[in-house]
Amino acid sequence: MFRVRLLRLAILLLACTSQGSAQFAHTEHKQIVDAAGKPLLLRATNLGNWMVPEGYMWLFQGGPQSFGEIRGLVVELLGPEGAAAFWQKYRENYVTQEDIALLHRAGFNAEKLYVIPDLHAAPGGQTGTNIDDSAGYPWLYQSPQEQEHLMAIWRHLATHYRDEPAVLGYDLLNEPIPHYPKLAQLNPSLEPLYKKLSGEIRKVDAHHIFFLGGAQWDSNFSVFGKPFDANVAYTFHKYWTAPDESVIRQYLDFRERYDVPIWMGESGENTDEWIAQFVKALEKNNIGWAFWPYKKMEKPSAVVSILAPADWAKIVEFAKLARGTGHAEERLKARPEQETLNRAFAELLENVRLQNCRVNAGYLRALGMKSDLAVAIGKDQQSH
Repeated sequence: MFRVRLLRLAILLLACTSQGSAQFAHTEHKQIVDAAGKPLLLRATNLGNWMVPEGYMWLFQGGPQSFGEIRGLVVELLGPEGAAAFWQKYRENYVTQEDIALLHRAGFNAEKLYVIPDLHAAPGGQTGTNIDDSAGYPWLYQSPQEQEHLMAIWRHLATHYRDEPAVLGYDLLNEPIPHYPKLAQLNPSLEPLYKKLSGEIRKVDAHHIFFLGGAQWDSNFSVFGKPFDANVAYTFHKYWTAPDESVIRQYLDFRERYDVPIWMGESGENTDEWIAQFVKALEKNNIGWAFWPYKKMEKPSAVVSILAPADWAKIVEFAKLARGTGHAEERLKARPEQETLNRAFAELLENVRLQNCRVNAGYLRALGMKSDLAVAIGKDQQSH
């Protein structure tokens, strides 16, 4: 049960030192601090596409986007037994001890790592889009059944991790409520849901920080009133904007108004130059950050890039075809040979291993990480 539920989370790796004791990181006024009270400027990467795959990171533009849609395609192409074996190996290979060692040596942490479980695919859907793998509408805010399921998941996770100081905190809902005008009516439901969920978690876990994201993809803090928990931080996401202080001013004002920490929990998907400028603006204002993602296919806007299998273009083209049983005949005509499919997915399982990936030195430099050392690690791994 725990393993299945954990697959619905994305994990953030943080650039902090874990104390490895029975004490916990926590908030003090505008700061997140370690167990000894030392301020932590969180520098992180998001392990996206590992437990909740997204279509664009498989080059499936125009094809399946959500995990459910991708999962359906894999079953169609490999069969139920083949698909089950594929996903098991995919989870084992995508992030391994070697990946964590690379992050360590590149400079994301001084000694050990904190993690933040981040609920990307809440029951019923907190967005109604591909990222939460829902039915196409965010029913979470209106469904007592789905809300109870959400409470049960977080109670289970909090019970499991309540005595683990390496877990820095819990990001309760990833990017709730899209910016679509028709969904703005859900905004007043968000903070009450956070309060209800936080109350349930506090029954079993008094230690860990709650990270609360605003509405409209974690961008809108106007939905929040005075903090309702003594150990809470507020997280915003920021993509494709100006990389300067103008886009974070509202969050700085929120920090001042309520004397609470803020954290930039996702950004990236941009040029190295943009990332470097945004990191500078964030750190100038004492805001920690996480850049998305750690690993994805081909594109250099990640710590490492996965090389596409030799016949992957054939699968990408097939994936663009209209789905559904009404299109079965057309799909069968265009379906690659089974040998080609089996070979491509087997190659993908090898390509996701770190030793077969490309380390992006420019991206690491933009983040202020040790790019030369990371490149050396990558070359060393690829020589074995």
